[in-house]
Amino acid sequence: MRRLAGSTWRFDDVDGVPVAPVPDRARPELTFEDDGQVYGTGGINRFRSTYTLDGDRLTFGPLATTQMAGIPDHEARERAVLELLGGAPTIRVDGDVLVLVDAAGHASRLTRVRAEPVS
Repeated sequence: MRRLAGSTWRFDDVDGVPVAPVPDRARPELTFEDDGQVYGTGGINRFRSTYTLDGDRLTFGPLATTQMAGIPDHEARERAVLELLGGAPTIRVDGDVLVLVDAAGHASRLTRVRAEPVS
């Protein structure tokens, strides 16, 4: 968990399909807390869960999500994100890049979100 604790990651692609921002919504992202909690958005709905990291296997507890609707393409992308998280993906971390790989070998790429400096 140490590699992820206290970090936020934004999806650049889901299974190789680039993620463009959804108007009036956030891009899919994950925030890992130090206490084993995780929260984020699939791009339409917000979710919260717990997580464990055993070696390179990332496992999430049951996801609690909001139930808002979106346009079909964005709903499909959100389903893909949630299915990825539910499938206990393996992870690779290389600096500011996190790659989640599902059981079929499909990879999704995320980039670490850095805090904006306070002026």
